Amino acid sequence: MLLEWLNAKIHIISVFWLFPILFMFHDFEEILTVEKWTKQNKEQVLAVLPQSVRKYFYSSFKMTTLQFAQDVFWVFLSITAGTILAVIFSFYYIFLVFLAIFFAHVFTHIGQAIYLKKYTPGVITSILLVLPYSLYAYYRLLIEQVISGGDILWSVLGMCIVVPILFFFLVSQRNRAA
Repeated sequence: MLLEWLNAKIHIISVFWLFPILFMFHDFEEILTVEKWTKQNKEQVLAVLPQSVRKYFYSSFKMTTLQFAQDVFWVFLSITAGTILAVIFSFYYIFLVFLAIFFAHVFTHIGQAIYLKKYTPGVITSILLVLPYSLYAYYRLLIEQVISGGDILWSVLGMCIVVPILFFFLVSQRNRAA
């Protein structure tokens, strides 16, 4: 019943445009809390990370709100570009790769909060906004036959390629600035 109501009220184009909007709501939570949170929790987080992984995250604990917002800006531009390509040119692959990252990102937030047994920046909007939107977007795009299950599988493969590259780029930029 709720899905039928949503389907009747939300145009498919709006489903696409909700992505960059909800991304920013989610990242506002992170932008507003990440610098203070990392300063307060640096030692606890580093203590639970394996020694071999710490060097990749250490620069994150020196990051200012402005530096984090700059990272968010580039991701936002990429998501918006992917949305434009999907809406105007019916080229969905980039949109779907970022949607897969957005969806998977929910579970990193939940996992961090459970592992650390405390609030982590972004966990609230991940649960309340990102998870429902991602599930609904996949559902809606599939039932409207805009995409297929195969498209989702290809986007997950794309995610597996893009995430390490994006992670390396962001960490190297942070290390250079440190």
